[in-house]
Amino acid sequence: MHEWALAESIISASLEIADKEEFTKITEVKIKLGDLQQIEKNILNFALSQLTPSKLTKTKFTIESLSAKFECRVCSNTWFFNKGKLNPDKSEAIHFVPELVHTYVTCPSCNSPDFSILQGRGVWLDQIIGEK
Repeated sequence: MHEWALAESIISASLEIADKEEFTKITEVKIKLGDLQQIEKNILNFALSQLTPSKLTKTKFTIESLSAKFECRVCSNTWFFNKGKLNPDKSEAIHFVPELVHTYVTCPSCNSPDFSILQGRGVWLDQIIGEK
């Protein structure tokens, strides 16, 4: 599960930023997850709790999801990603390679696979709050 690798990256990046900002401790790390990534929040939270080094033991990790929103390049229709409409194999493929969404999803209005991802892609550290 790549939630564990993601947790390791979040911790590593948080510590790097804390050093750069000269924080003596990090009180909160705010993480945003694009829904298209289909990251299991519970697994990510558990991984963060298990992998957290002593410097971050009192750090609060806040995870916020951002819905995946698409816009059709043919008819300009906009819609949100609905994982429930995909079979489990297709959903799993998108989970590991989000770019495959163009292979398995089409515009609900005109059925075109030519669309832009407006939001909901990626994982990023939105804010790191610390004390100096």
